[in-house]
Amino acid sequence: MKRTTSTAAGLAVLALTAACGAEVESSGDAQTFTVDRCGEAVEYTTPERAVVYEGGSADKMFVLGLTDHVHGYVMPPANPPVEESPFADDYAQVEFLSDDLLNRELVVDAGADFVVAGWNSGFSDERGITPEILDDLDIQSFMHTESCFSYPEYPETTTPLEGLYTDLERLGQIFGVEDRAAEVVADFEARVDAVEAAAPEGDPLKVFLYDSGTDQPFTAGNQVPPNDIFTAAGAVNIFGDLDERWTQVGWEPVVEAQPDVIAILDYQDQPAEEKIEFLKTNANTKDLPAVVNDRFFVLDYNEAISGPRIIDGMEAFSEYLQTLQ
Repeated sequence: MKRTTSTAAGLAVLALTAACGAEVESSGDAQTFTVDRCGEAVEYTTPERAVVYEGGSADKMFVLGLTDHVHGYVMPPANPPVEESPFADDYAQVEFLSDDLLNRELVVDAGADFVVAGWNSGFSDERGITPEILDDLDIQSFMHTESCFSYPEYPETTTPLEGLYTDLERLGQIFGVEDRAAEVVADFEARVDAVEAAAPEGDPLKVFLYDSGTDQPFTAGNQVPPNDIFTAAGAVNIFGDLDERWTQVGWEPVVEAQPDVIAILDYQDQPAEEKIEFLKTNANTKDLPAVVNDRFFVLDYNEAISGPRIIDGMEAFSEYLQTLQ
């Protein structure tokens, strides 16, 4: 079993496209910035009391040097302890608001003027916290571009990695730190290029991302970061042909694919060790090549969701593939 680690140095960045230029208008002492939010042009005024949901949202702000603009964070139990994060010092400077799911009351009570989250994972029709609802409350919101694939109103589709770059660029525009965003992106691009250059020769190894589930497994389609992690490193996601984000499949296609490696998504409240033990004893999976050869790679939760640590997970997986040659 390979467990990944992250370093603060490894989080200097991400590559971003300059395709989306911000429109800036001066209004007295304030500036407004028109930036896309899942395909919808939205006018932002530089926020001062951001509420961020989960590690990916917080880390995007922190890596851009925007800690002073973050009031607090919401961190459900699936996330690893923030004390183990490369951004632990930044988390210590802002308020822990809740370990519950994101909700409107929490945001209002916090006096937030900006909320960063993904669609479905944070913003939700069912829970009554959507960008439209927050707009009506005069609270600005920012959605992860990667999650726009599932957003019903203004669809915007990109690869998860490009979505990360786009988010850094757009946040840089909103907060007036475009140069910092460009530096972070350039660093991430260079690191991704290095991973791609190190990809093993020959037929790519087949990877199954096991998120959870016993009767039927929950896995990654091609619209979430693990797909880009595996591809850049020179492997192939056995469900990479599914135009889905996180999705449920049957055990039959997993068995049919005969994966060479199983990547285990490690939740704080669903440890990787328990999932590996299940796969070793489950009749559907115990004879798979990856299980027989004990080829398990542990992907940290924050390396699998949209955020700077995607790059760390990509580098660690690349290093793991080198050990299998």
